[in-house]
Amino acid sequence: MTPEPATTITDQILDRGAVLLLANKGTPVKLVGCEVEEVDLSDFILNGWVFEDCLFRKTKFVSAKLERTQFIKCKGAHADFTSAILIESRFTGCDFNNSLFRGATLSQSRFQRCKLTGANLLDTRALDVTFEECRLNDARLRGFSFSKQTLKSLDMHNAELHRCDFRQTVFEDCSLRDAILTDARFEGADLRGTDIGGVRLEDARRFKGATISRAQAAELLSELGLHVR
Repeated sequence: MTPEPATTITDQILDRGAVLLLANKGTPVKLVGCEVEEVDLSDFILNGWVFEDCLFRKTKFVSAKLERTQFIKCKGAHADFTSAILIESRFTGCDFNNSLFRGATLSQSRFQRCKLTGANLLDTRALDVTFEECRLNDARLRGFSFSKQTLKSLDMHNAELHRCDFRQTVFEDCSLRDAILTDARFEGADLRGTDIGGVRLEDARRFKGATISRAQAAELLSELGLHVR
């Protein structure tokens, strides 16, 4: 477990200089209820920091070092984590819609009860990343591996899931409705707990080797223009 930061800053509006001054102390800091919006924190070293109820709209964390950080109930629409190091980070109850994680290192990170609508997670290093009860609709997740995971309450409708690996994955209360599934793999997956509506003819073949329910089978046939009597 990461120790609780010794310094806590509460209800402040912080600019780049203020955060840099705290970062230069070399020890983790906890920010509670702070506004750090539209601030450029690129290349900052913020390992072990805790952010709770903070605002990060359009904040730049480009190439920042954010290992073992915790984001708790934060809001950061259009935040930019491009190429950031987020190993073992935790996002809980956050709204980072339309945020950029492109090229970020997310190994062993966890997202719980987060809104990541429209987020760009292309080219991330994502070994053992977990999502639970998250909105990933319209997100870009091309090439992501969910293999052998149990996915719980993930809304991925209309998401870009090109080349994603869902082999031996169990879906519980999820949605893949209208998702882009080109070259995705589902061998051994259990899809009975997911909404697969809107599947195109070419995508239906992606489910070869997966388990679906009778109701889902009927829906698939209906989507393909066939009727079950």
